[in-house]
Amino acid sequence: MTLHVTNTLTGETEPFEPQDPDNVLLYYCGLTVSDPPHLGHARSWVHVDVMHRWLEFLGYDVRHVENFTDVNEKIVARVGEDGLGEDESEVAESYIERTLSDMRSLNLLRAEVYPRVSEHVPEIIDLVETLVEKGYAYESNGSVYFDVTQFDDYGKLSNQELEEIESQGDPDERSEKRHPADFALWKAGGVDADAIEEHRHEGAAEPEQACETAQTWDSPWGEGRPGWHIECSAMSMTHLDETLDLHVGGRDLVFPHHENEIAQSEAATDATFANYWLHCELFEMDDEKMSSSLGNFVTVEDAVERWGTNVLRTFLTAGSYNSTQLYSDETIAEAEERWERLERAYEAALDAVDSPDARTKVEDAEFRATVGDAREAFVEAMNDDFNTREAQSALLEVATAINSHLEGREEYDYRGLREAVETLKELGGVLGLSFTGETTGKADLAGDVVDLVLDVREQEREDGNYERADELRDELEALGIEVQDTDDGPTYRLPSE
Repeated sequence: MTLHVTNTLTGETEPFEPQDPDNVLLYYCGLTVSDPPHLGHARSWVHVDVMHRWLEFLGYDVRHVENFTDVNEKIVARVGEDGLGEDESEVAESYIERTLSDMRSLNLLRAEVYPRVSEHVPEIIDLVETLVEKGYAYESNGSVYFDVTQFDDYGKLSNQELEEIESQGDPDERSEKRHPADFALWKAGGVDADAIEEHRHEGAAEPEQACETAQTWDSPWGEGRPGWHIECSAMSMTHLDETLDLHVGGRDLVFPHHENEIAQSEAATDATFANYWLHCELFEMDDEKMSSSLGNFVTVEDAVERWGTNVLRTFLTAGSYNSTQLYSDETIAEAEERWERLERAYEAALDAVDSPDARTKVEDAEFRATVGDAREAFVEAMNDDFNTREAQSALLEVATAINSHLEGREEYDYRGLREAVETLKELGGVLGLSFTGETTGKADLAGDVVDLVLDVREQEREDGNYERADELRDELEALGIEVQDTDDGPTYRLPSE
């Protein structure tokens, strides 16, 4: 069965046919690094990671690019907060470091590159100049806007008529624009204090002071900053091509971000920007989407520490990427139970296949058939628009088959058990699950042990035994556990891999 995907651009489920039969160009709209990553981000990350893994399973070479937006008013609003940094670039760097660490802790495959807006301003300016030269954009008071009336297909992704689209951008831009729906490609000057006031947290620098640290660049239109939408077009085309195979992002980005990406990219190149648009549905918590702005989120770091990577990935792949998922104690508990079933079955199968009771001439035809059927069901599910929910159910069928085969038997089907073990490991790997013991969901226990060691270390320090305290810290760091001493006591980060 050929892979089929649901294309937001057409509203249809279509056979996936990349431009190059051997390669896939995949771009994912990454984070604006102004807050700690939360489970809402993790949900999209994990599903994009599963897409990457499945495409590789099908034999494609995947070129996966994911950006960081490190130039944004929300980042400026965090300047001066404890430990984050004293200017926009330092705050962004702090959150990028944390984001990369969280990605590793979730067992995500690495992207080919993680481009940043601040590194691609020359490419952004070139793209804006092209749009101005071709008549799709115009300068106004040092800013540059895209003229939506000049692009005939504007609205084709979000299925909106131009007359129905409300004004885009800040209210103070309206007098500068020809049409209310025109959007900024380049913004004159720096960041206004009023623009960051609503995003400012306790302990941050005063708005006027923070805005002085905002990054600006020279351009043909004067000093300024890139608009939000132009950055992804510039970065994706720099590192992939003018036409992408897959462009993935959150459902909330369909309009205006992705609609504007299409307009500016296709106006500049006269080529289709992306052949397939896939959108991850929102993650809900207490009947609202999980978001930093609403404050109803669980950070990735806290979640991994509490439940471990395998439980989280089991939870996040329990629903397909394009279905809304609810976070609750009950849904997490269900994921814990499913992962434990898979892990117990895998370990039981390993014990059995390595025991003297596993026999070459014992054959359980029903067992082998069930495992084979489960493999086919998994492949069919993943080819059906990356249906991780059904794929996970197929893995659980393998676990059930293992348990049924082992129950009440004195001799086991060696070849059947080997196939079951390899199936769980291989197909579980597509979902990013690890049956090797590297990320086994024992984060709570590991954290408790580290806490105990740090308590002993603190006692040694209080007793004046500084050499022994340093030895304990060194021993933890030798295990990959990063320890930092703060005014509020020691903190640590468990190894991600």
